[in-house]
Amino acid sequence: MMSPDEVGCGGGGGRRNEPMMNPIMVAVHPSPSVSSPTPCQLQQAATAFPVTLKFEEVVYKVKVGGKSDQCWQKLMRRITSDEAHEKMILNGMTGVVCPGEMLAMLGPSGSGKTTLLTALGGRLATAGTLSGKITYNGQPFSGAMRRRTGFVAQDDVLYPHLTVSETLRYTALLRLTRTLSAAEKVAQAEGVMVELGLGRVAQSMIGGVRGVRGVSGGERKRVSIGLEMLVDPSLLLLDEPTSGLDSTTAAKIVKMLRRMAIEGRRTVVVTIHQPSSRLYHMFDKILLLSAEGSPIYYGRAQDSLSYFASIGFASSLSVNPADLMLDLANGIAPESNNVNEENRNVGAEMDAKEVKEKLMLAYERHIATQLKVEICSVDPTAFGYKRGDMSAGKRCRGETWNTSWWEQFNVLLRRGLKERRHESFSKLRIFQVLTVAFLGGLLWWHTPLNHIQDRTALIFFFSVFWGFFPLYNAVFTFPVERPMLLRERSSGMYRLSSYFLARTVGDLPMELGLPTAFVIIIYWMGGLSPNPVTFLLSLFIVLFSVLVAQSLGLAIGAVLMEVKQGTTLASVITMVFLIAGGYYVQHIPLFISWLKYLSYSFYCYKLLLGVQFTDRDFYECGNGAMCPVTEFPAIKVVGLDYMWVAACIMAFMLVGYRLVAYVALHRLQPR
Repeated sequence: MMSPDEVGCGGGGGRRNEPMMNPIMVAVHPSPSVSSPTPCQLQQAATAFPVTLKFEEVVYKVKVGGKSDQCWQKLMRRITSDEAHEKMILNGMTGVVCPGEMLAMLGPSGSGKTTLLTALGGRLATAGTLSGKITYNGQPFSGAMRRRTGFVAQDDVLYPHLTVSETLRYTALLRLTRTLSAAEKVAQAEGVMVELGLGRVAQSMIGGVRGVRGVSGGERKRVSIGLEMLVDPSLLLLDEPTSGLDSTTAAKIVKMLRRMAIEGRRTVVVTIHQPSSRLYHMFDKILLLSAEGSPIYYGRAQDSLSYFASIGFASSLSVNPADLMLDLANGIAPESNNVNEENRNVGAEMDAKEVKEKLMLAYERHIATQLKVEICSVDPTAFGYKRGDMSAGKRCRGETWNTSWWEQFNVLLRRGLKERRHESFSKLRIFQVLTVAFLGGLLWWHTPLNHIQDRTALIFFFSVFWGFFPLYNAVFTFPVERPMLLRERSSGMYRLSSYFLARTVGDLPMELGLPTAFVIIIYWMGGLSPNPVTFLLSLFIVLFSVLVAQSLGLAIGAVLMEVKQGTTLASVITMVFLIAGGYYVQHIPLFISWLKYLSYSFYCYKLLLGVQFTDRDFYECGNGAMCPVTEFPAIKVVGLDYMWVAACIMAFMLVGYRLVAYVALHRLQPR
């Protein structure tokens, strides 16, 4: 056994300057009892709730060839007796991370690093089967632990048109407890911004999308970390925090994370693909995963080379430990352990299999047993945790949400207006709408009253253009916002109802401005009825149709959650509504005539005709004869009666489509 001074959980633990008696034995280092203080018991710092993370024999499997298969694939499996099978993603992951430590999970692509990190954060999808034991200070994952956990995904999910300051400020207003005033929350956001070195880009847009210049990749990554640091997390999980960054920026990020772990007594876990030697030596512990998702090393970062040398995988070259470990994870032995040159190509595949088997056997023999001892010996109370703190914190909260429904609605509405104004009033969209309005106004310039065909065509153009233009724009809304919605709701930032209603209310100024300008231009240029009341009613009907069309687009996007499928379905719907709208086809067969009653364009067209014409109006129908407008084919097919029914049906569609969208969004349960 190792002496108490040679074991421990923190900061690499043990006597680093002493010679190692047995390289195998130092790979894992059990913590001492509470009465024996160790270097890992850092001084009390900012975080008052230290978390000791333990995971034991974590296994995750997913079914291959399951529900997602097509019918013909299922039929072929039945014929060939090829049943769906389970694929092993994680196989027996075990480890412990104490407050003040940073654990790095290394492994090839597809080894399960992100899956394990997601499982540790309580966000793993229910598509597979997770077994094993994951505890936080000896307790299972809970709502209270979720609020103390920060999770930074590999991709920076941020609103591109908000500034750095606005991004942090709005998140602080939503995530921080209601016991703090708004001014205190903003001050905390500014403090995090300064701590992460983002002060000089505070007023710069996030950017990151085409056409929007913003901060650099490293600064964007720091903003993502800052969003989680706002809640002062006890457990911080980061997926590939250095991905896509240059070596200097990556070193700054990892150095900052290490400082957060030590000074804030935080438990930090990161996944990293291929760190440089400088980054590697900043980590306290390493968990190495094989390409098949099995653990092949767990221990102190500084002990990895000596461990692998002791089991027969010494490198004759001075290499980056991470490079050696990734080669071994792929079954590639160091050059000094390769077979003879003449047999190298012939036995390459067998060598890879033998290397992996030898590594897993060594792990079971030399690491797994001691790791169980370490997990049992680590006591969360040795790091300042008091039993009952978790439940006490939960009782102190007393609420599921950190802010009230009204506060969430207010903040989300303000944030939505700031973000969406750039899209709703972009130069391209303004140019598009105004160009069509002026061109249409010139084509229908001062249409005479007796040209009823042209006037009804203009009215139908109103109903079609603003019945379909908002529909296509709205289809993109929820598929594009899905990553942000999932991330924020996973963090418990707000209710779905407050988000959805804020989005609905925000639609009014954002989506109705351009239609209003469009109607004002083309209505008076086209020479429609100059009566102010008629104009205002026409404007109201067009805006009403815009909201209904947008509601349908939101419903399509929320149900399908895929842009390509959504736009395809929207194009089919618009084509059907256009043909059945009552203008192009006036003699629709009875067996399919019901289609027009599903079209909001039909009702919009009917209402617009109803405010422009009455059953007492006449038009010249040839040879000087005057006929009632109700006999004109384009008007007769829709009629001028039951206007209130048409208005009620459109109102029902407005509410119904949005309810469908709301219910569909409920399927996106935060993980």
